[in-house]
Amino acid sequence: MKAGFLPKLLITPSALLVLVCVYGYIMFTIYLSFTASTLMPQYEWVGTANYHRLMGLENWSVALSNLWVFASLYIVIAMALGLTLAILIDQKVRAESGLRSVFLYPMALSFIVTGTAWKWLLDPGVGLEHTMQTLGWSNFTFGWIKDSEMAIYCVVIAAVWQTTGFVMAMFLAGLRGVDSEQINAARLDGAKSWQIYQRIIIPQLGPVFISAFVILAHMAIKSYDLVIALTNGGPGRSTWLPSVFMYQYTFTRNEMAVGAASSVLMLVAIGVVVLPYLYGEMRKVKNG
Repeated sequence: MKAGFLPKLLITPSALLVLVCVYGYIMFTIYLSFTASTLMPQYEWVGTANYHRLMGLENWSVALSNLWVFASLYIVIAMALGLTLAILIDQKVRAESGLRSVFLYPMALSFIVTGTAWKWLLDPGVGLEHTMQTLGWSNFTFGWIKDSEMAIYCVVIAAVWQTTGFVMAMFLAGLRGVDSEQINAARLDGAKSWQIYQRIIIPQLGPVFISAFVILAHMAIKSYDLVIALTNGGPGRSTWLPSVFMYQYTFTRNEMAVGAASSVLMLVAIGVVVLPYLYGEMRKVKNG
């Protein structure tokens, strides 16, 4: 009796904090999205008016368009590089543990640190362009971060650098779990290495692909600190994402209800990505 009561007693404060500070404020945000809140919360019910207004805002359309570009490139490139690095490290290379640590190190940094470092690196006045010109390459230019058409790709570069090592670790774990008997049988039949990867190994990494996609998609949808540290949403609105839109409208433009509506749609988008995955995993555990 006592042994079962003590763990519950210890976990109760944390559970209550999560219940209030996470789920409680999620419900409060959903409620605010249906009110006439501006600078401060108001409780005048306006129904779905804020959602209708949100859909008609050009800034929201720009944020969604930028999210599509950022998320698609970020997910594809990070997964492709992660898989490539995992395959290379899986070849029993020397200093494997050291290489894993090097590639995983960026994930230990916060996105604020990553954004600040890449901002310095990509700044034409002090970063890569300035360094190359100082070394004698006077015609070298790399001013993407100042270009409204190219700035979103700077965010992609920084995000890929941050998380590729983590994706590599996921794929490497998957590669180490592939059935070796099938690989040995294919080698005895004369299959080449690329054929073994194409027809045996990579098809068995389906669950890892799904897991990596869910994690990267979730990170892309809620990306905020990296964008703010790297470009502050600029030039102009060229790197606005839904998270930046939400902050601007909630805390800068004093349209709290519209900002709440945008955050609710972000939550729905994350739910669409994450919940089917969690449901599938729970069914596997239940049936397994």
